[in-house]
Amino acid sequence: MSKVTVRADDLEGFFSRARDAAQRADQGGVFEEKVTISFEDPQQMFSVLSEARRRLMSEVMHQPGTISELSNRLHRDRSSISKDIGMLEEVGLIVSKKEPNPGHGTQKWVRAVAPEVEVVATLH
Repeated sequence: MSKVTVRADDLEGFFSRARDAAQRADQGGVFEEKVTISFEDPQQMFSVLSEARRRLMSEVMHQPGTISELSNRLHRDRSSISKDIGMLEEVGLIVSKKEPNPGHGTQKWVRAVAPEVEVVATLH
């Protein structure tokens, strides 16, 4: 996937974009490889995309890594990084997988789902 758009918009905007996409599909239109994650409430979007989580996203987009590596690079404790990864994973902005760490159990590797994230909020 090349891009993720995170947007805050009302239901009318959501359904308008869905109708446009359906018409494009019916006409055999080409779709770019992107995903849109929608929030009805801009405050909820800003809550999920806090400053700390945006820094984490930026770091993961620049260079994927383990929770320990991200903790060290961002100078944050592992517990906070783990919680933020869980939240960002829940909304679909990052993915993680556990891999063996020879001699030390397992470690969780984290990467972004796309190299670019666009954030759009329309306030009325």
